[in-house]
Amino acid sequence: MADQPNVLVVLSDQQRWDTVGSYGCPLDLTPNLDALAARGVRFEHAFTCQPVCAPARGCLQTGKYATAHGVYRNGIPLPETERTLAHAFGDAGYATGYTGKWHLADTRDGPIPPERRGGYRDHWIAADLLEFTSHPYEGRLFGADMEEVRFEGYRVDATTDLALQFVERRHDRPFYLFVSYLEPHHQNDLNRFVAPDGYADRYRSAWVPGDLESRPGDWPSQLADYFGMCRSIDENLGRLLAAVPENTIILYTSDHGCHFRTRNAEYKRSCHESSIRIPAVIAGPGIARGRVVEQIVSLVDFPPTLLDAAGLPVAPTMQGRTLAPLWRGDPPVDWRDEAFFQISEAEVGRGIRTRRWKYSIYAPDRSPRDDSGSDVYQERYLYDLFADPHERYNLIGRADYAEIAAELRARLIRRIVEAGEPASEVVPAKYPA
Repeated sequence: MADQPNVLVVLSDQQRWDTVGSYGCPLDLTPNLDALAARGVRFEHAFTCQPVCAPARGCLQTGKYATAHGVYRNGIPLPETERTLAHAFGDAGYATGYTGKWHLADTRDGPIPPERRGGYRDHWIAADLLEFTSHPYEGRLFGADMEEVRFEGYRVDATTDLALQFVERRHDRPFYLFVSYLEPHHQNDLNRFVAPDGYADRYRSAWVPGDLESRPGDWPSQLADYFGMCRSIDENLGRLLAAVPENTIILYTSDHGCHFRTRNAEYKRSCHESSIRIPAVIAGPGIARGRVVEQIVSLVDFPPTLLDAAGLPVAPTMQGRTLAPLWRGDPPVDWRDEAFFQISEAEVGRGIRTRRWKYSIYAPDRSPRDDSGSDVYQERYLYDLFADPHERYNLIGRADYAEIAAELRARLIRRIVEAGEPASEVVPAKYPA
C-alpha cells in the first residue's frame, strides 16, 4: 500500500468548459487548473452523459449510465446496492472521504444516514442539497454522526476548509477524497448566481461566449457573477493542490454545463454544447504530462480511469472505459467516436455528439419526471458543429440532410442498447425545424 497513489476528485457544478483558459477562455479565470493541465492531460472533447445534477453524479460515482444505476432524474436516491468508487477504493485499503454537495440520498435539507453515503466511510461532511441548506456566505452541512457542521464565509472557501481537514490528517494508508462544490451553480431561492464580494465587478464588461451573444436568456445579468464564481473555485483548487502529497492523482471536472436559459427555461437539461460539454483534466503519477487528448470522452469514463490509474481493477459492471490508453498514445481500435447522453426533467431525450454532428431525439408523449425512457422517440435536433459551432441552425427534417440523419439515427439506437435500454423506434422528422 505504501506505493499506492492518493486520489483527489474535484467536481464543480454547472461549469461550462469554455470558462477554462486551456480551453480558450480569454479571461484568466483558471490559472491553477491551467497549470494542472500543463503537467497532466486535458480532454479537449469531454461530455456529460446526463445534463442534470443527481443523474450525472450517480454516473460519476458508479461508472454507469443514469438509467442503469437508477437515478435518472433528481430526487431519486442512489440504490444502496450500487457499488461506487468509494467501495472500490475502500476495499483496496484506501481511506475514503467526501466533502460538499452529495445529491444522491434524497434527504434534501436533512442529514444523510450512513447507508446512503455511497460507501464513503472515513470522512464525511456533506449535504444532500447544499443549495437548500446554505447560502453563499453561511449555512450548514452534516458530519459523520449526522450532526450539523455550520460555516460562515464564502461557501467555496468553507467547503475547501472542510476538505483540507481530511487531507491534513495523518494517514497510514493512501486516501481517496471527493470534493464537490456547489458553485458555479445558481442559488435556487435567490434565483441568481452569487460570486464572492467584489469578484463580479472584474467581469462586468467581459468577453461573452458566442453561443450566448444575441440570444434571449439571463446571461446579461448573471454572467459576471458566474465568471467570478469560477475564479473562486480555481483559487480554492490551488489551495487543495498545495496541500495534497506529490503522489496524488487529481481529476477535475464538472457534472454538466450552463446555457443561461437560452435553450429552455432552466440552465441545463438540453442537448446543446453549453449544457453537455464539460472541462476535464487529470494529472499525477503515471499520467502523461502536457498531453491533450482529442478523442471524445464521457463522464462515465472517469470512474474506470481513476481505478486504472491507481492500479486497481475495474469492475465489469462499469459501462465506461478507462481513458489511460488515450494519453499513452495507444487508443483501442474500437474506441467509440461519439458521446452518448440521456436527458430528463425537461424532456425524455437521448442523443449523440460526434466530432462534427449533434443529433438528439425526444419522446413528447412521455413524462420527463415519471418516465426514464421510451420505446418511441422523435427526431428533434441536428447540428453541423463544424459549420455552426454555436448551434443556431437546426437541420433536422431537411431533405438534404436526411442521409446524415439516418446514419446518426442508427448509431444512436446502437448506443441506447449498449447503455442497457431496449431498442427504440425513432420517428424521422417530417418537416424542417
